[in-house]
Amino acid sequence: MTQQVDTDAEAVAPATGAETRAALLERSKRNIAPIRREFVQLPAGSPKRASVLSSFVSHRDKRALNAYLLLLAINSSGQGAGGWSTRLPLAVWARAFDTDLTTTGASATAAASKVLTRLENRKLITRSRRGRERQVQVELLREDGSGEPYTRPGAGNNDRFLVLSNDYWTEGWHEELELPGIAMLLVALHEKPGFRLPAEHSPQWYGWSADTTERGFAELVDANLLLKETKLVKAPLSPTGLAKVNEYHLLPPFSPRHKVPAATPPSKSKRPSMSTRRRGSAASRRRKATQ
Repeated sequence: MTQQVDTDAEAVAPATGAETRAALLERSKRNIAPIRREFVQLPAGSPKRASVLSSFVSHRDKRALNAYLLLLAINSSGQGAGGWSTRLPLAVWARAFDTDLTTTGASATAAASKVLTRLENRKLITRSRRGRERQVQVELLREDGSGEPYTRPGAGNNDRFLVLSNDYWTEGWHEELELPGIAMLLVALHEKPGFRLPAEHSPQWYGWSADTTERGFAELVDANLLLKETKLVKAPLSPTGLAKVNEYHLLPPFSPRHKVPAATPPSKSKRPSMSTRRRGSAASRRRKATQ
């Protein structure tokens, strides 16, 4: 008896990290991730203003930061016994976190496990093994690192929150932006449109250096995600009575619903095509793979 071989099945390529994230985002049935402002900065009057985000920046932990932002995006319901959690095989978590880009098999899953450990140490998640297949269940905790149970911000409470569009994932910004750019994107989402942020205040307000703030702003401006406007304002104590200040406005796809100043429209020619950006991102990942 002749055995039939399904050649079409053999030719199918396995799912990529981008496809895995897209499936998880689609399953969440929403286009944004709400994030409490306390993740970026603690409220006024706190002994210190720097919050959990500063820990990712100071430890240069882009991979764990992206992993956490993804977890906030894909958990859309607290109903049921699992609460605000997602259960997946560790190999799927590895693809979702891109730990399989530079290594395979047990090394990729071990790297994904280390990412989750770093989030646990920051008291942002808990994890456990569930089911016959011993899948890894990851449950959210409150974004301020207090270890308190997670509740969705804005759902019958007075918690102030920012929103991160799923374009961050689908358009590849999680790859293209480096850690300073991601941090300052979250700060810009945290602030009001047209905000002013002197870089020298960054250590006190956010917990990282002025240089990190400046590099982050430059990344966002170069990527055509942020509009920087320099204005003259009255300064009674300056020799001229005037001073220059910078105002910042987020641009699509991250701009809130406000009108961007029309006097200095962004130049679309600055932004490379998506295919060019993704090729560059892939090369960058190979050069600068993180744990």
